[in-house]
Amino acid sequence: MAIERTLSIIKPDATARNITGKIIDKLESAGLRVIAQKRARWSKADAEAFYAVHKDRPFFGDLVAFMTSGPIVLQVLEGEGAVAKNREVMGATNPADAADGTIRKEFAENIERNSVHGSDSAENARGEIAQCFSEEEIVG
Repeated sequence: MAIERTLSIIKPDATARNITGKIIDKLESAGLRVIAQKRARWSKADAEAFYAVHKDRPFFGDLVAFMTSGPIVLQVLEGEGAVAKNREVMGATNPADAADGTIRKEFAENIERNSVHGSDSAENARGEIAQCFSEEEIVG
């Protein structure tokens, strides 16, 4: 597999419970390397732009409200097959369906407050990373 980059977001439900370190440990223990990281609080415009692909879905408003409800941790992860590896470590979107040992199985509160986001393809990862980080912020 090739070395890839992917975007990871630790969501407001996880930052509110002070479990960002536990989540980062799971990612790093799986062989992913954090090469950029920042804590931020998104505006409504930031969240709407990031999730624009979902703008016509019934959950869009709730998603935007949730993602602006508190701080988030944005990260660029790097490693072999990083997109697939990150998604494996995160687990299924619905924590009830997530495998034991995954982030969502251990830390998610429910399907909406599921603690993490990860890019779903290498192409989307490139776009999401560019939306959240400048090249100068990705320091390896």
